[in-house]
Amino acid sequence: MSESDPDVPANTGYDEWADALADDGYYVECANGHGSLPPRRVCPECGSTDLSEATLPETGTVATFSEIHVAPSGFGVEPPYVTAVVDFGPVRITGIVRDVAGDEVAIGDPMRPDVETNGATGNRLIVFRPA
Repeated sequence: MSESDPDVPANTGYDEWADALADDGYYVECANGHGSLPPRRVCPECGSTDLSEATLPETGTVATFSEIHVAPSGFGVEPPYVTAVVDFGPVRITGIVRDVAGDEVAIGDPMRPDVETNGATGNRLIVFRPA
């Protein structure tokens, strides 16, 4: 929880990672080659603490997606919209698909990550645009 408002979850590290994603992007990789996001201090696969930042590939492919017709209360994105899990090799990232109609999104589509600010909440959003 946030120290300033106990009802708001903390986003420790998220804003820094979102800033990096907006530039070159990175993920955390252990000495055994396991990738992970969000950034952590311990590899979730093997428990290694020998971690380093690795450059995120510029594009990934849609692994799965869902068209949302009823948005969560207060989310601020008008439905319908598409959320997708995009595979970047060692890691997968979830975000909202932009610049393509929901019925045109397909598994395997190439996407590039980006970051936007949710106009309703002021929170950062991970988005994908066609590559």
